[in-house]
Amino acid sequence: MKRAIPSALFLILFSSAALLAQEAPKHAAAKSVTVDIINAEGHSVGTAVLSESAHGVKITLNVKNLPPGPHLMHIHQFAKCETPDFKSAGPHFNTPDGEHSHPGMMAGDIPNFVLTVGADGTAHATTTAPYVTLGSESNSVFSNGGTSIVIHAVAGEVSASAPPRIACGVITKAQ
Repeated sequence: MKRAIPSALFLILFSSAALLAQEAPKHAAAKSVTVDIINAEGHSVGTAVLSESAHGVKITLNVKNLPPGPHLMHIHQFAKCETPDFKSAGPHFNTPDGEHSHPGMMAGDIPNFVLTVGADGTAHATTTAPYVTLGSESNSVFSNGGTSIVIHAVAGEVSASAPPRIACGVITKAQ
């Protein structure tokens, strides 16, 4: 009888460790990633630091030399930022089944966020992309070799005729 308690305790501890070990691969990439953002001329206009948060991926932006005013920003499908139009980044990032997003949204959407650039061309902002992770799930920003952050010229409705893309940064795992 005295041995049953330590054995049961060992079994509980061992089971808990096994569950934690299963979760570890999902968050193994939870370190922050710094993304260099370039403009249509290929010059750096700042950075975005991505880090895991309780509600998605936290994005901390520090940008300069952008047109003043409101701008849309999304995570796009491909890890390509070919100047001058950044169409190589593809459409908004989404999982094949769309299971990680909200109805009417894609995984790369950042709801209720507008990047407001000041009169001096700078912006410092923090937001959260709620439908993506830095892990290994299908909604990871590292899926299929990576994704990209795209900043659009103005804040407006997103459609097939979305505002022009004025800045882009490739999101890939740090080597």
